[in-house]
Amino acid sequence: MNDTLAPGLERYDLTDPRTFIDNDVQAMWARFRAERPVYLHPATRGAPPFWVVSRHADVHAVYRDNKRFTSERGNVLATLLQGEDSASRKMLAVTDGPRHRAIRNLMLKSFSPRVLAPVVEGVHRRTRELIAQQVGSGAFDFVADLADHIPIHTIGDLMGVPDGDREKLVHWNTMTLSRTSAEHGEEEEWLARNEILLYFSGLVEERRRSPGEDVISALATGTVDGEPLTEEEIVFNCYSLILGGDESSRMSSIGAVIALAEHSDQWQALKDGSACLEPAVEEVLRWTTPAMHFGRRALADVRIGDTTVRAGDVVTLWNSSANFDEAVFTDPCRFDLTRHPNKHVAFGYGPHFCLGAFLGRTHVEAVLAALREKVGHIELLGRPKRLYSNFVKGYSGLPVRLEA
Repeated sequence: MNDTLAPGLERYDLTDPRTFIDNDVQAMWARFRAERPVYLHPATRGAPPFWVVSRHADVHAVYRDNKRFTSERGNVLATLLQGEDSASRKMLAVTDGPRHRAIRNLMLKSFSPRVLAPVVEGVHRRTRELIAQQVGSGAFDFVADLADHIPIHTIGDLMGVPDGDREKLVHWNTMTLSRTSAEHGEEEEWLARNEILLYFSGLVEERRRSPGEDVISALATGTVDGEPLTEEEIVFNCYSLILGGDESSRMSSIGAVIALAEHSDQWQALKDGSACLEPAVEEVLRWTTPAMHFGRRALADVRIGDTTVRAGDVVTLWNSSANFDEAVFTDPCRFDLTRHPNKHVAFGYGPHFCLGAFLGRTHVEAVLAALREKVGHIELLGRPKRLYSNFVKGYSGLPVRLEA
């Protein structure tokens, strides 16, 4: 792979979480889109060279092209950027091709309208109750006291996770996605990830003995080409669902509260109904974009824009840049709950479109609806605490006060 570094862009190490804390991230991505929209990131201590795709049109095209790009081994780079261990990388090697699609179809049975109808009602009920409890109660942490308690129960219901185990899954999940600093937390991150994998291994054994109607049971009792799924395949898909269904929903909801508190005109638009819930949800998802990037590997030589990517090259698709591309979004750095159209890629696109996208939207809608109904004023009481991550954009702490 050969590429000439665009002057100045080499200063941005996209494998380092501090890059996304110490810089004006949107200004950084604007430079990438303008100067080198398909850019070869140099190798670092923790990752090999990889392509960085930052324009919406190019990101969209690669997501759509599952003939010449695969997530098999492509997402290994995404896990390297997070510091994943070799066992997790091995598991990520089974996430594409016909078998992956067959496994995805098994999981889809648990996302039917019949199954999801009571789940959606539960999301709205829990969210209203949690927000109502905090209104007028004084200062509280929106992350720990509210956001952590919503998506995990939805995913837990779908997966048949016992109520008593859900809080520890939230804790482990947060630990896997964010270290406290560059020097501290790597061991805790690794241990938390292994705890999740071991936990789901135990549930798989239980469901094979005594299946129910949940997602894990569907995978544990399902077959592909007449053969049962391996434990690795089942556990990875459980892990992936927790990552996408819990973390993305939490971070979008937390980001929504911050954005509404900082944009009084949009809070008023939500309150008086001039901003309807459906477009408001889409703008929150675009604005927050919790999953900053995903990885693919080229199966053949491919042109992306004006650049040739060679077979075997790893390509990273940066949703956090594509969702602020001025070629697609008018005034992209403006938070606008009435934005239309809003062709964001917060959940990816194409064959690998996030399985939990419906529930992700449901969680954000429930938070916005409950805030509109129950809250008159949102006050931020301190600086939100950012996750130390180069994969998930979000927050681990948000001191707020909600008044009627």
